[in-house]
This record gives sequence, structure tokens and C-alpha cells, in this order.
Amino acid sequence: MSAAPAELRVVDDPRQAAAMLSPLRLRLLRSLHAPASAASLGRALEIPRQKLNYHLRALEGVGLVEPAGTRRRGNCTEQLYRATARSYLLAPQVLGGVSASPERIRDRFSSAYLLAVAARAIRELGALRARADAAGKRLPTATLETEIRFASPASRAAFLEELSSEVARLTAKYHDEHTPGGRRLRVFIGAHPALPPDPPETPCPTSQDPASS
Repeated sequence: MSAAPAELRVVDDPRQAAAMLSPLRLRLLRSLHAPASAASLGRALEIPRQKLNYHLRALEGVGLVEPAGTRRRGNCTEQLYRATARSYLLAPQVLGGVSASPERIRDRFSSAYLLAVAARAIRELGALRARADAAGKRLPTATLETEIRFASPASRAAFLEELSSEVARLTAKYHDEHTPGGRRLRVFIGAHPALPPDPPETPCPTSQDPASS
């Protein structure tokens, strides 16, 4: 058993993707953030323990679930399991030849191109993280994120033009093609409309005893 589940695991093996992509197994992974036994999961999910054992073994067989010790319950000893990560992300390459690729999209101002670039970032980051973990090193990354509300389409266009000019200036200033030992860093900036925030949950009305009104 590892020291602790990973915060995020990129699933790049088609066998793992196939094993996890069923509603029941996704429920199991969500329920296994903390160690649990098949019996306790069966009670919580209202599913027979024998059925859960089958799915737990399938998830364990591809490395998505791992043993997490045992627990005494009455006269029995229960095997505990837990998910190997707190959250998972499917890598585009699990789709094989039909996965998104920026090279196959001509319109670089389309949402399809932005999605393909994001997919490539997931694919490359997943591979780089695996190499860094194997070497016991930390992967150097940077993330810049913000949200801007524009007063008009004209101000949005002006912002994007200025941003493009500034990125081009910084690239020309720092890019060095010839110095030995230099390291390449892939930088991409994407912009898309922000989704509206989720509406606040409406509290359920409480019943009131007529005698108290």
C-alpha cells in the first residue's frame, strides 16, 4: 500500500479507462476516498457484497483500487480498499487514432483547436508527470488563470490584440535556439466565454405545525 493516494491521476491506459467507465465503478471510486470494505460499501450503496467484490477486483487488477489494510468486525476480518487517487483525468490517447490533435485542425481560431491544444497539454503533462515521479523529481510547471469581464466586443478585441503582442515580445526576448543545455517550455494561452455560476441551492421548505402558527 502506498503512503497516500495521489491528488490526481491521469488515466492513459485504455484498459484502465475501460475498467472504470461504468456508473457503478465510478460510484465505487468516489466512495473509496477513505478506506472501506466490500461489506460497508454494500450497505452504503445498497448493492450485494458479492457483486461489489467482483467490481473491486476488476478495479484493483488495473491499479485503480488498492488494499488498505484490514479491520476486525465481530468475529470476521474485513479487507479494506481505497482508490489510488482522489480524482482522475482521462488522457486523450485512450481514444487512439480518433483522439484530438491540433495538427489536424486548420482553423486556429476555432473552439475545436483550443480543445485539441488542451488535450495535447493533458497528454504531454501526463507523460512528463510519470517520468518525473519515476525519477523522484518535481515537474516544473506554471499556471496563470484569471477571469475578465469586458464592457464591449471592442474592448475584448483590444485586449486580445495587446496580449498577443506582449506574448510575441516576450517570446522574442527570451527564446534561445542555440545555447547548450537550454530547456524548452510549451506555453499556450486560451480564452473562452465563462460559464455562469451555478445558482445557489434553494433550501427545502420546512413543515410547520399548524398549532404553532
